Amino acid sequence: MAINPKKHEMPTQEPAVRAHNFDEVALGYSEEIAISEAQRCLNCKNAPCVNGCPVNIDIPNFISKIKDGNFEEAYNVISLSSSLPAVCGRVCPQETQCESKCTLGIKFEPVGIGRLERFVADWHNNNSKVQPQKPTSNGHKVAVVGSGPSGLTCAGGLAKLGYEVTVFEALHTAGGVLVYGIPEFRLPKSIVAKEVDTLKALGVEIETNVVIGKTLTIDELFDMGYEAVFVGSGAGLPNFMGIPGESLKGVYSANEFLTRSNLMKAYIQNPNTPIMKGGKVAVVGGGNVAMDAARTALRLGAEKVYVVYRRSMDELPARKEEVEHAIEEGIDFKLLCNPVEILGYSNPDNPRDEKNGFVTGMKCIKMELGLPDEKGRRRPVPIENSEFVIDVDTVIISIGTSPNPLIKNTTDGLEVNSRGGIIVTEDGLTSREAVYAGGDAVTGASTVISAMGAGKVAAKSIDEYLSNK
Repeated sequence: MAINPKKHEMPTQEPAVRAHNFDEVALGYSEEIAISEAQRCLNCKNAPCVNGCPVNIDIPNFISKIKDGNFEEAYNVISLSSSLPAVCGRVCPQETQCESKCTLGIKFEPVGIGRLERFVADWHNNNSKVQPQKPTSNGHKVAVVGSGPSGLTCAGGLAKLGYEVTVFEALHTAGGVLVYGIPEFRLPKSIVAKEVDTLKALGVEIETNVVIGKTLTIDELFDMGYEAVFVGSGAGLPNFMGIPGESLKGVYSANEFLTRSNLMKAYIQNPNTPIMKGGKVAVVGGGNVAMDAARTALRLGAEKVYVVYRRSMDELPARKEEVEHAIEEGIDFKLLCNPVEILGYSNPDNPRDEKNGFVTGMKCIKMELGLPDEKGRRRPVPIENSEFVIDVDTVIISIGTSPNPLIKNTTDGLEVNSRGGIIVTEDGLTSREAVYAGGDAVTGASTVISAMGAGKVAAKSIDEYLSNK
């Protein structure tokens, strides 16, 4: 049978429709499409795609199950390696990980591994009523700080081994960046809740509204009987540009903007959580978070949304699929330009109150690409006398985040690097005995699947440590 050179397209909402709602954009494969896509897999003996997966899912095996129509068995294969398959199938950058290693991709388009993973997880969630059984307790207690992808993965891995695991989450809902950072139209919150419920069935306890470093310290967790602690607190501290006007009303970090919309439901009519709606919006940055913020602003009623990025489209770090969706929805990309000042006027009731002024525009300067930087990307260089002004009412800064220093500042002997990331060994161990860390708290902002990989490594290391102890 001849191999289809292209992967099956993902059915989606029409751009003109989806740009005005928060329903999921991608609609998912049908059973027929999933089987047809699975049949493109060459079932390579060396399985290079597995090495491209940070959690080492047995990809050829689960795809083989799909070929045979055994969707629940395919889910069981994935679940041996991943605690969050429905999440990963939606938001992981498969094009630079497993699919980039696909042998079929040498000549044709690679197998749609991510789309197949999503199909399998959704099929299981829609058809299976069986909950996993809580394993027999081994008598050991472990605390996990943060319920994002690294924390949930670590908790799930340990729970399957019989550990009594408690996850401490600072916000009022479990899921970390999965619920506050990723919009509903890309990752429905019901999907995250389902994955969390699966972990609860394994015996994982989740305590919300607990800020480690304020409500409790890591030292106090040990006093409470926990024998090891995993820190997966993420990187929720937003970075700013340090340009004039960033204190004006209408300037948000992407974290704040997305949290208000996603977790605090500012997108509903007459919300209790206020947010700037309508008008013209500029999003500064070119990553996935910038795409999420821009597309969210559009759905909140913005008449025009710009993405302002200092390099060209070729260097844009966001996933290709997200960029294509943004362009289809009418987002305007202002490339090779960089903000130098956010313009505004003072509060008319108090002209001297500059901090409470409102945004009226953003002054930018045009850029050109020079020599490569330390990461190999061509460095953007300002072009003299090329300033221009974009007429906007809202500015969203999306240029990255750093780990919050709260845990470092309240934990003696915990070493961090110059960027605030917790320093760990290859097995996730910090400079404190029995304290492990992973995900964005270590690396700074990264991908969901890489955070999951770190959580998986740490769970294995904690098990070895407590078993030997």
